[in-house]
Amino acid sequence: MSKLKAVLALALGCLLTLSAQAIEQRDYHKEVIGKDCKACHDNGIKQFPSDQACLQCHDVDDLAEQSARSEEDKWQNPHNNLHYGKELPCVECHGEHVAKKPICSNCHTFKYDKHQE
Repeated sequence: MSKLKAVLALALGCLLTLSAQAIEQRDYHKEVIGKDCKACHDNGIKQFPSDQACLQCHDVDDLAEQSARSEEDKWQNPHNNLHYGKELPCVECHGEHVAKKPICSNCHTFKYDKHQE
């Protein structure tokens, strides 16, 4: 019985290793980060990255400028908005490995050609 448990544990370990290597990653992050998961997962591999991990490469002011709308729609900016200003956690809207539906889309429609969840 213990041999069977050992074989099953070994097989499970191999499957987990293979699945970790097969995780989807955006091309532009692959170029910069490669396979160093800890570069983003600063709170641990099984945890979401902190905002500080995202902000090592992405500047919130630049993001707000890139997603700015007209003066009359200025609060329709997902990176600088009426509800959260520039303080909305990145992972609320963005997912690296699995696309996410931004929480803002429950009430708002943001139409940006370059938007990626």
